[in-house]
Amino acid sequence: MSDDEREEKELDLTSPDVVTKYKSAAEIVNKALQLIISECKPKVKVVEICEKGDSFIREQTGNMYKNVKKKIERGVAFPTCISINNTVCHFSPLASDETVLEEGDILKIDLACHIDGFIAAVAHTHVLQEGPVTGRAADVIAAANTAAEVALRLVRPGKKNKDVTDAIQKVAAAYDCKIVEGVLSHQMKQFVIDANKVVLSVSNPDTRVDDAEFEENEVYAIDIVASTGEGKPKLLDEKQTTIYKRAVDRSYHLKMKASRFIYSEITQNFPIMPFSARALEEKRARLGLVECMNHELLQPYPVLHEKAGDYVAHIKFTVLLMPNGSDRITTHSLQELQPTKTVDDPEIKAWLALGIKTKKKGGGKKKKGKKGAEGEAQAEPMDATNGASTQEQE
Repeated sequence: MSDDEREEKELDLTSPDVVTKYKSAAEIVNKALQLIISECKPKVKVVEICEKGDSFIREQTGNMYKNVKKKIERGVAFPTCISINNTVCHFSPLASDETVLEEGDILKIDLACHIDGFIAAVAHTHVLQEGPVTGRAADVIAAANTAAEVALRLVRPGKKNKDVTDAIQKVAAAYDCKIVEGVLSHQMKQFVIDANKVVLSVSNPDTRVDDAEFEENEVYAIDIVASTGEGKPKLLDEKQTTIYKRAVDRSYHLKMKASRFIYSEITQNFPIMPFSARALEEKRARLGLVECMNHELLQPYPVLHEKAGDYVAHIKFTVLLMPNGSDRITTHSLQELQPTKTVDDPEIKAWLALGIKTKKKGGGKKKKGKKGAEGEAQAEPMDATNGASTQEQE
């Protein structure tokens, strides 16, 4: 389908079928996240867990819409990543990688799946230990999670992207942490994981995005990364980069046979969604990807790092801006946290006390609607600061 045709046929949340596909993708991605967490144990190879996550998504999505006449694309929308300790994001190693998990590691698990191009994305932070998470590790997870809770309440029709940027930085500061620069929250559309409307994590002169207002029936992946360090991650080793996305607006006649072979494979199997080089034949991919990158046929997702010893936490969720309020469809409960800081700022408390759902008029129907929307665990995430649902504060 051409971009013009897709634009012409663009579907949004006004279609019940679209909402169903988003929620079906979310159900799969939430289960995949649960599986991945259960597989995270000391001395287990990271690549093995990443492969299990991707395989689970392929298997589960493959079982859906099998009996419809029109072919429906479905599968991995972002490869499973497990970024450890001061590694910020995008670590999804090749089959030959020997990296293993260790007791006490802070893991950032990041993945997404899609059904018919409707994407559900999630990221979660998990510490490889028994018992509550304490100290600065608890601070940074609480900072990311509380910022995510605030963002959930501010990404609503009528609010601006700048409102969210300012708020999440204030939340992080309350925990003596920093929001990591360069992380963007994106609007998502059918087959588009990074649409035009963007929420900047950190305002600075080097990174600017257009002002935007949130509107009903839009979908967003809200992406929060917090750090106990400076929040200015660096690329340490280009060879760690394994995730790419085809730049559909670029063309170039590749010179090397290996490059043409790999690019043909990418075009056929991963025309739009990000993919892992692990899915390609490794030796040929090493050669071919270089020329593709040199001519900007691929967009890389680099593996970034804070300084050794810094703690990093990542929370990402998908939210549907429905007529009856915001519906957070991807999430996972946190471990028990015992942060060293508490949030006393009245403005942050006021943000957390905001409702997620729009209160409906009418007697009996109101109760039914509220239960249906708010009775789901996904719609009411936990507040990291006290372990209680922030909705209870209303």
